[in-house]
Amino acid sequence: MVFTVDGKMVRLICIMLLSLLLQGCARPSVHEPVTLTLLEEWSNKTFSEARQQELQQFTRETGIRVSLLPSPDSARQRLVLWRELLGTGASGPDVYGIDVIWPGMLAEYFVDLKPYFANEVSLQFPAMAAAYTVDSKLMAIAYRADIGLLYYRTDLLRRYGYRDPPRTWDELEIMAARIQAGERAKGKKQFWGFVWQGAADEGLTCDALEWQAAEGGGRIIEENQAISVNNPQAIRAWQRAAHWVGSISPPGVVGYREWDSLNVWVAGDAAFMRHWPSASLDSQAGGSTIRNKFDIALLPGGKAGQVGTLGGWGLAVSRFSAHPREALELVRYLSRRDVQMKRSRELSQPPTLPELYDIPEVLEPNPRFDLLRQAFQTGMVSRPSDVTGKKYQDVTDAYIQAVHSVLTGKKSASESTAALEDELVHITGFKKGPPLGKSAH
Repeated sequence: MVFTVDGKMVRLICIMLLSLLLQGCARPSVHEPVTLTLLEEWSNKTFSEARQQELQQFTRETGIRVSLLPSPDSARQRLVLWRELLGTGASGPDVYGIDVIWPGMLAEYFVDLKPYFANEVSLQFPAMAAAYTVDSKLMAIAYRADIGLLYYRTDLLRRYGYRDPPRTWDELEIMAARIQAGERAKGKKQFWGFVWQGAADEGLTCDALEWQAAEGGGRIIEENQAISVNNPQAIRAWQRAAHWVGSISPPGVVGYREWDSLNVWVAGDAAFMRHWPSASLDSQAGGSTIRNKFDIALLPGGKAGQVGTLGGWGLAVSRFSAHPREALELVRYLSRRDVQMKRSRELSQPPTLPELYDIPEVLEPNPRFDLLRQAFQTGMVSRPSDVTGKKYQDVTDAYIQAVHSVLTGKKSASESTAALEDELVHITGFKKGPPLGKSAH
């Protein structure tokens, strides 16, 4: 692998070296406790500190120590690192946190958890369990649930005469434009109607899939392996989003990642934001200018309904681990009912177990969880990582570039979807076909 020498890449190399050095250390004697290594996403300081507390409790309960390794900032860099470490066949890390779209790409490296977690899986949201299953083998246990949501300013909606958040993308456009014009007339020249993630990375796949699926434009590649992206509904959805850029959304939104949109939102400079459930923690933090002035809703929809892209992370056990039994114990602990309950209370992190959404102890500090349960049960679209397996990265890269070329005005939506369709045929070998299910109407 060849990296450019910048701070992030140096950090990435250091992480890899650290992991390999840990594997090279002498194994503990029979009198010393086992130490596992855990490599997962570090979303922010609050979450990483909470994870350390969970791991300390695990050690108190089991005597098994856990070393939590840092990870790169971007999902793409994480996948590169995960692949590199697993490809060496080294005995550590023992447990990996994996994105919901990675199982098909990394399945050969992980233990099938189905024989060990059959009961636990039956208690999870079915779509989440399915997302981590490859060829009937369970590659990971879901422990963090995510889905795209709409954040909106309750104070501004009241000020401009709106009782409810928008239910369709057309309504959002109208409301965002009106609120934006009103706020700018009061002197807030940098105020925008709607912020989202338009940079050329995986976040754009999530956003754009929501736009097109809501209109009946399918999920890029269907469950029957039909490449469906080149259809009138998807084209219209992309065209509409391109119109947002520079009108109700900043011109720079085509470079926005999650943190960029969140920073604009928390500063009080947007009426609406598309984001994940974790954004509520920052929105309600002590220094937030919008504290107690916002709420969440399902994303606006179209003729096929309201949908959010399924996200989240699961825990997988490396098949090269020198301590598989202890690694399974760690996965069981981190996905356990009581641990998820505490995580939900303290971090507002949505549980993966539907039953927890009925418990007052979970709902009282998280009144919006009723909405999340609805989203996880009926308002969800999955990226086509299940049908594309190891080729998903090439598929999503092609999709990202196609959508981004429309948002930046380099290509028309019809031109871009047609070219993308041909490229996806070349990448996957699948045939062209129409969207399925709701999307066919």
